[in-house]
Amino acid sequence: MSRIQSTRLLLRGHRRGVLLAVALMLLTLLAGVGLLGVSGAFLTGAALTYGVLGSFNFFTPSAGIRGLTLARIVSRYLEKLLGHDTMLRIARDLRSWFFARALRLSPAQLGRLRTGDLLARLLDDIDAVDGLLLRATGPLLALLGIGVLGLGVVAWLHPPSAAWLALIAVLLAIVVPACVAWRRAAEESLRAQRRAALRARLHELYEGRADLAALDATAGWLARVEADANDIADLERTRRRRLADAQALHGGIAAVGLLGLLWSVATGFTAGALPAAHAAAIFFIAIGLFEAWAGAGLAWQALLAARASITRLDAVAGASPAVQDPAQPVAVPAHGALRFEDVRFAWAADARPVLDGLDLSIAPGERIAISGDSGAGKSTLSALLLRSAEAQAGQVTWAGVDLRAMAQADWYARIAWLPQNAPVFAGRVRDNLMFGAPQADDATLWAMLAQVRLKGWAERIGGLDAWVGEAGVTMSAGQARRLALARALLRDAPLVVLDEPTEGLDHDTADALLRELPELLAGRSLLLITHGALPPGLVDRHLWLRDGRLHDADPV
Repeated sequence: MSRIQSTRLLLRGHRRGVLLAVALMLLTLLAGVGLLGVSGAFLTGAALTYGVLGSFNFFTPSAGIRGLTLARIVSRYLEKLLGHDTMLRIARDLRSWFFARALRLSPAQLGRLRTGDLLARLLDDIDAVDGLLLRATGPLLALLGIGVLGLGVVAWLHPPSAAWLALIAVLLAIVVPACVAWRRAAEESLRAQRRAALRARLHELYEGRADLAALDATAGWLARVEADANDIADLERTRRRRLADAQALHGGIAAVGLLGLLWSVATGFTAGALPAAHAAAIFFIAIGLFEAWAGAGLAWQALLAARASITRLDAVAGASPAVQDPAQPVAVPAHGALRFEDVRFAWAADARPVLDGLDLSIAPGERIAISGDSGAGKSTLSALLLRSAEAQAGQVTWAGVDLRAMAQADWYARIAWLPQNAPVFAGRVRDNLMFGAPQADDATLWAMLAQVRLKGWAERIGGLDAWVGEAGVTMSAGQARRLALARALLRDAPLVVLDEPTEGLDHDTADALLRELPELLAGRSLLLITHGALPPGLVDRHLWLRDGRLHDADPV
């Protein structure tokens, strides 16, 4: 299955709502065109009998006008109601689908994308895709449907006029797509990429505003933002120019078509083959069709934009995870020793190995600390442990079972992990803690807060149900770190992995917290990654990572 098809399969789940919305769109167009035709015939018939003797059916066309007017109002309302409901549902499912698919990927795979680019895919691209069916293919199908029905009515009234109108319709069907969409897929892809780059640069400007100000680089970054914005503006002007050109060509062809149609119905009337009222109806039906078909250019542009966005979404969501579960995973032992045995790993095939023959053993209940220079491979070791990557040689085992033989979810249940940049989620204190222990009661949560020296803080702000704000905005960096540590320690797992647990804490608080760690661990194994000094008795072994291997002593 090609990548672009995977998104379309998701869209097919909403085909019932989309088909109803398209049917209502077609009914609205049909009512509008029919209203023009019936009104034209009615006015012409009334004008021809005014002041002279003769019969005129007043009631049938007037009833038709009222009925079509009401039908157009109701169908238009229902179309908007159902169409917006369907689009919102599609957007909801697309975002959930994109998150679920992206979360399968390893941090290294996602790390190749800028945060702003991911946001662009989540917002701009999904916005383009959720309107694919109701802003692009839906209108095009409705325009095709109204064309077939309109030509059918004209053919019933006057076949020569229908033939001429069909010729004009074919010309419009060729000219408008050629002007708007012919060989423009690459241009739409470039536009989507530029929009994503601008969003990424703006996001980085906001996130790094303090650093940019400190380095006196804000003006230069703003100049780059302006350059990106100008590039997008040029592309948008090109799109609008192409759409305007298509509308101008449409108007010119429609004008020629109406002149030819006027000659056709006039000829039919003078030959006695076409009543005056029918001639007027044909002419006004053609006006209605041309007006409806004028929306084809915008629909073609929306179709191209959606296709480009589908490709961008599937480039992330359709990627295969770097690490996959085995076909028949084995059960994960509840307790055991963790071992790295002659592990070799490089992030690229032609790159220098980050880990080269690394050996490590952590017995049940043993506490190990690992230090090393930046880039020595500490994060890589964590990635292999957490199965974000696979070793090219050697193996990592738990209780003698290779991690590659386990389901990832089963292995994660054995680990309590505190990453270096652990987030505080927008929500309550309780919500942040219960990510680690969903079944924990209030007494357990309060006890853990007390152990990490956050009980007084929690009591001051209103207890477990107090709101901590977006990204923990109401907390200091140290409080946020301790809350994340509490979340990790609440997890009932035999192996605790802490990456710089005291980052952001003052020296006294950090020292006190580290001294209390053995009691907090309650006999669980510990892998501690740190740059700082450790109090005596915290760990059983302190190892140093350099040249891809672990050493017992601090390098000179």
